[in-house]
Amino acid sequence: MKCAKWRKLISSTVLTRSSQTLSVVGTNAYIYGGELRSREPVDSDVHIVDLRAGSFADRILSSSTRTTKAPQPRVGSASTILHGKIYIFSGRGGVAMAPIEEGGSFWVFDPSGQTWAQITPENSQLPYPVGRSYHTLASNGKDTIYVHAGCPEKGRLNDLWAFKVFERKWTELSPAPEPARGGTSMTFSTGKLFRMNGFDGKNEQGGSLDIFDPLKNAWSTISYCPDGVSGPSARSVSCLLPLVISDRSTLLTMFGEGNPSNLGHQGAGKMLADVWTFDIESRTWNKVQIEGEELPVARGWFDADVVQDSPRPCIVVHGGLAESNERLDDLWLLDF
Repeated sequence: MKCAKWRKLISSTVLTRSSQTLSVVGTNAYIYGGELRSREPVDSDVHIVDLRAGSFADRILSSSTRTTKAPQPRVGSASTILHGKIYIFSGRGGVAMAPIEEGGSFWVFDPSGQTWAQITPENSQLPYPVGRSYHTLASNGKDTIYVHAGCPEKGRLNDLWAFKVFERKWTELSPAPEPARGGTSMTFSTGKLFRMNGFDGKNEQGGSLDIFDPLKNAWSTISYCPDGVSGPSARSVSCLLPLVISDRSTLLTMFGEGNPSNLGHQGAGKMLADVWTFDIESRTWNKVQIEGEELPVARGWFDADVVQDSPRPCIVVHGGLAESNERLDDLWLLDF
């Protein structure tokens, strides 16, 4: 059983939110979007937290950007990083909280200048993924960003699209295994996409780790028992992150909503606090043993990312929704 330790970096009212995005570039965490109250997006500021700062008070570097051009406030967006820039796609916004339709474009935040830019498809007449919320993004680290699943105007999706960033071209790929879902988790590791969990409108999904091979444009599935003993239980609005632990390619999933609220997006269901790792080569799950007494509360509707510039495997977790239906304002590191 692998061991890890939580370390709380900061709590701040300015960071209170759920359904936001969090991206780590270098040693800074960049937080964007989300909601303080159900169906009320916060502003379009980007909050920057220095993960190295010794002083608790000095960790928030900035709460605004240096440009007048910025995406409209949104909830349930998704982000990924490519070549040091943060890419954000769609989400919900406006009075009606409808999916934000931007013609297949991305908003891109450049941390070096703290500026936004919008990247549109080279040919607006070709097909592109519709606007959506509670979807997921992943980058191959080279030239491609993948968009998957989520909630459009009605229902849920299981589509998969690839955007060639330098060509500005979308390609629709083979859809993921049913059921369609929102709040799913996806990441890129060892040349493949890995997808798990989510909510199909009736049930939390679990017991399947779906793998997409871009070279074959095909999916395969690893099944496991989602009993919380031999594998993580079913959940949504969780996370899935790639790590290298003891020189082994590993996936990490944690937290999330184990049972939905009767109020849907306006309420909190049963939240989980466990952490799991998956060894890609041996195809085995391990529940992480947490050392120490300082622990974050169970949550869903949060975001997390890997700290690449770290001497040991490390992830950062921010905010989300507690089981009490309270939006959280904390930011934690999990060190292995």
